[in-house]
Amino acid sequence: MIKVENLSFKYDKDNVIDNISFFIPKGSFTTIIGHNGSGKSTLAKLMIGLQDNFEGKIIIDNLEWNVENVYAIRDRIGIVFQNPDNQFIGATVRDDIAFGLENHCVKHEEMDGIIEKFAERVGMKNYLESEPSKLSGGQKQRVAIAGVLAMNPEIIIFDEATSMLDPQGKKEINDLIDEIRKQQNTTIISITHDIEEVCKSDRVVVLNEGKIALDGKPEEVLVQADKLISLRLDIPFPLKLQAELAKENVRLATTLTIEGMVEQLCQLNSKM
Repeated sequence: MIKVENLSFKYDKDNVIDNISFFIPKGSFTTIIGHNGSGKSTLAKLMIGLQDNFEGKIIIDNLEWNVENVYAIRDRIGIVFQNPDNQFIGATVRDDIAFGLENHCVKHEEMDGIIEKFAERVGMKNYLESEPSKLSGGQKQRVAIAGVLAMNPEIIIFDEATSMLDPQGKKEINDLIDEIRKQQNTTIISITHDIEEVCKSDRVVVLNEGKIALDGKPEEVLVQADKLISLRLDIPFPLKLQAELAKENVRLATTLTIEGMVEQLCQLNSKM
């Protein structure tokens, strides 16, 4: 679905993206992590064509990024940004979801059905006549996601879409992302600082100073605690707890989830 070959990009003299290559298969869920300034958001902008003076190749669904293919590629990609306030166009939730449909020349007689379908999908059907400014952070992100889903993209990029939300709002959006992927076979790319979200992905790419520092399945990458800490990144809480328990001679199998850790501790307790 997405192929990046020897990609480099610089704003001034220094490379922000430095000769990276990777492949993302259709229907997969990939998370991209890295400390601030590692090149994560720049990579998202390059994939959706907000920056075009790059070296190397970006190929989306067998179409190479160039002037001739730009609109065909953008029809295949949707993006949800960090701050939903920056994405609102309409005076109401209905108007905002309609904006992208209008740009795609969807017939007006078909719009209401599409708008209501995707507003319901994200749990916002009862807010269609509400002003976006009066919604909570989580509700605003739901509207932004509905607007993207309504355009039926094959790929959705979430650019730190949960970073401004409280824990409940973050959980709601992460659950929704998981639901979208499973029900629609949509290719998901999430640029995030949320380690719990990374644990749920199929693959994680770690960027550092514009280069790929680590790349693999979460269970392969996130267990490299010393490496991640050296890159100024966090590790999952279960791994921290496992390390502390090991100091007390309590040995547990490696797990990335709280549920997995609780299950092991319950089994251990039942044997005492």
